Amino acid sequence: MVIETKDKVILVDPMLGAKGKAGPTFTLFRYKARKNPIIDLPANAIDIVNKTTHCLITHLHPDHLDKKAEAFLKSKNIPIICSVKDEKKLRKRGLNIIQTVNYWETSEFLEGTIEGIPAVHGYGFIAKPMGNVMGFYIQLPNEKSIYLSADTVYTDDVHKVLSEYKPDISVVASGRAQLDLFQPLLMRMEDIIKFVKNSPNKVIANHLEAVNHCPITRKELAFELASKDLKEKTLIPQDGEIMDF
Repeated sequence: MVIETKDKVILVDPMLGAKGKAGPTFTLFRYKARKNPIIDLPANAIDIVNKTTHCLITHLHPDHLDKKAEAFLKSKNIPIICSVKDEKKLRKRGLNIIQTVNYWETSEFLEGTIEGIPAVHGYGFIAKPMGNVMGFYIQLPNEKSIYLSADTVYTDDVHKVLSEYKPDISVVASGRAQLDLFQPLLMRMEDIIKFVKNSPNKVIANHLEAVNHCPITRKELAFELASKDLKEKTLIPQDGEIMDF
């Protein structure tokens, strides 16, 4: 995902490896075992990525920061913004960390503000070994506010941002990722529906059909949203699609 504002191009959680080249399969038997990503980058991706002025990282899993993305960020010395909990590891990898963000603290960001929002990467026990994740609430001058909820299930913190901050755009990871064991790592369908219902404005559904442990398809999600009269409120972009707000 890339966010463009004025002359700034913010790359979010880059996975830039070619189809089947970035990482191992995430499941062996629950879903078809395939090396990730399971698709190629869209044709327009690299031209856009090459314009990157800043990079925002929610957490350190390989489908959010792979080796090719790390090499790109280092070769261009791209300024990176991340969670305070990830700073040390990213610096050890040689990345250019210019700013860290803490949970529920607002700091300056590109003439606007950014605030870290807690995210819980899974239901029940699995959330702990999945590690820390941070969502971001971003307000930039003359732009719509945006809530990047990151890899998370629906929590009281997520609900707080939707109901109290009232973001103009909310992004929800919608693939219902799950490993061979334990509960899902992302929102189940009923919680995606809840997220959309409780969002005051437009929702973008992402994290779909790119890695092998995410079974929800765009078609399935669109059907469920339509059955709840929520389809018009939700954008389900195709790979490479550009949306103007």
